[in-house]
Amino acid sequence: MIDFIKTPVAELYGSNCFSNAVMRERLPKNIYKEIVAVQNEEKELTLEVAEVVATAMRDWAISKGASHYTHWFHPLTGLTAEKHDSFIAPTSDGRVIMEFSGKELIKGEPDASSFPSGGLRATFEARGYTAWDVTSPAFLKQDTTGTTLCIPTAFISYYGQALDKKVPLLKSIEALSTQAIRVLRAIGNENSKRVISTVGPEQEYFLVDKKLYDRRPDLILTGRTVFGSMPAKGQEMEDHYFGAIKERVAGFMRELNTELWKVGIAAKTQHNEVAPNQFEIAPVYTNTTAAVDANQLVMETIRNVARRHGMEALLHEKPFAGVNGSGKHNNWSIATDDGINLFEPGKNPESNARFLLFATAVVEAVDRYALLIRASAATSANDHRLGANEAPPAIISIFFGGPLTEILEDIASGKAGHHTDTGSTIKLGVTSLPALPKDVSDRNRTSPFAFTGNKFEFRMVGSSQSIATPNTYLNIAVAQVLGEFADKLEKASDKNEAIQTIIKESYAAHRRVVFNGNGYAEEWVREAERRNLPNVGNAVDALAVLVRPETIALFERHGVLSADESESRYHIYLEKYAKQINIEAGVTIDLAQRYIFPAASAYAGKLAQTAVKLADIGVTNIPQVKQAKQIAELAAELFDETTKLETVLTTAQETEGVIDQAKTYFEKVIPAMNAVRIRGDKLEKLVSKDVWPLPGYEELLFTL
Repeated sequence: MIDFIKTPVAELYGSNCFSNAVMRERLPKNIYKEIVAVQNEEKELTLEVAEVVATAMRDWAISKGASHYTHWFHPLTGLTAEKHDSFIAPTSDGRVIMEFSGKELIKGEPDASSFPSGGLRATFEARGYTAWDVTSPAFLKQDTTGTTLCIPTAFISYYGQALDKKVPLLKSIEALSTQAIRVLRAIGNENSKRVISTVGPEQEYFLVDKKLYDRRPDLILTGRTVFGSMPAKGQEMEDHYFGAIKERVAGFMRELNTELWKVGIAAKTQHNEVAPNQFEIAPVYTNTTAAVDANQLVMETIRNVARRHGMEALLHEKPFAGVNGSGKHNNWSIATDDGINLFEPGKNPESNARFLLFATAVVEAVDRYALLIRASAATSANDHRLGANEAPPAIISIFFGGPLTEILEDIASGKAGHHTDTGSTIKLGVTSLPALPKDVSDRNRTSPFAFTGNKFEFRMVGSSQSIATPNTYLNIAVAQVLGEFADKLEKASDKNEAIQTIIKESYAAHRRVVFNGNGYAEEWVREAERRNLPNVGNAVDALAVLVRPETIALFERHGVLSADESESRYHIYLEKYAKQINIEAGVTIDLAQRYIFPAASAYAGKLAQTAVKLADIGVTNIPQVKQAKQIAELAAELFDETTKLETVLTTAQETEGVIDQAKTYFEKVIPAMNAVRIRGDKLEKLVSKDVWPLPGYEELLFTL
């Protein structure tokens, strides 16, 4: 094992990652070139090449102590999955040799019967296949039980249907590249061969003491507190934000960085977030498939390392009511294979024309496909967060900042204008566009989709989500618009005039989605309604866009998902929503009946006994009488509301049809849960702390 204290970071970094650098060292030059060509979609992988890679990968893994390998994939549970196989192969003389073939590298066959399929396959149809994703490097998982070689893969059914989040992501990346290259060719770029989407997800999370966590069944079973009243101090002082990192947390962060660096994840930034005991880690951005895999590893590693430090990591979007929830800011951009960031404001008219063309495409995509982008962040957990005091509202808008918005507005309006912030002049009909500075705007943390200099930050994604789906939908929405831009450019005789016409017409038609103000303000909700922008406040309604004819047509047009696959995902996500609320309601009932009600009743009885004793000795105006009565009345209300919750929960469980069932959970069960919580949280404020059965927010948020 590596001593992360003594080992230099440069030596540590990537030591457990079968990266391109490792392949370059271990593979013959011709084989390495073949693999790079496959990664660049220039060639198809052959079994002959796979055999050589498999041998090198096996030898590398065994040299580091690996005894097993697994095809590591992303089923529609939102988590990752793995089935471990050993390298051993028995020999005729009773010994074993270590084998790993090219066929085993390329394809695996996990039992797929219990993974969500949304009706694509019967439960008795167990066969599923995993296929090696060459765009994301293999890595080693190490723990006290041993070392396992993990091979990132895609997961499909026996009939070739996508059963995971990786397959549509890969297809969306290819579709985006195809349409973006068409645009680049049309405006004179003959050098770039591919366009790659890149992502750098910032991951937010909470840490709580493990001993306190173990005494909270709601945290254990649901990831959030279904009861809990705010302490006298919350986050209002904002003293935790970017504050000095406590020694215990710093030790955790150091080991977390080490574990991530070992598998080639470039964890770069870490800091305290706004809420007490809330933190953030951010990596350097990379190609989207590798970033998706890396983020799943980041979440898993955060949990594992936290436990080694006597803590539990909470990745739920809203583990504590009343303080900030956790998101996952998805910093998304697109770049060419020869190093051109297409969202980088340029230093000359040619590059700026390209930038404004691609930026305008994003504006149109975000406006036209706002419902689809909203659906990409639609979960029961994120419903608690979106629109709260720290998170973007459920209204999709895009932020550009004053100077850039002014330039686009002038182009759309056909005005000539001098922009003091950029020192540039725009005149309608000229064949060039002005040079723009890189930091063309401030940053807007209230916008769900903000331009931040050379990328777009999609801030609506929830902290526990896989980023595969949000990036799939972003890629395909922008691909569609770029394809339409390409259709116009390819027919144009004057490319400069065509570029300006496209920017002018597109931005004029979709400028309503651009908003540079405070996304948290109530005024914005009213303004968005005036602009006719959708405001879908819950996951059940948001997910409905997945089965709209226009959505299915979009997916099919670019080969990302078939109609059956789209509908299956809709059903899977609704079913997951219903199951999650069902669990939360069950935990609410259990805590109310077995923990809170007995504690409150016992304490009220104790107060009543004290009141009797005081009355016996002649004391009048006894406060315990009032307190006991108040607690008893609240306990009775708690009991009644819990009974009502049991009734509506039974109704929801018996509702047929996944759509109707999900709606019942949203419309009836959640309000009933909230009614129970209100009583429970009031009781927590009245019952003595030494009697209350659950660790409170004060301990959970301020003890580390």
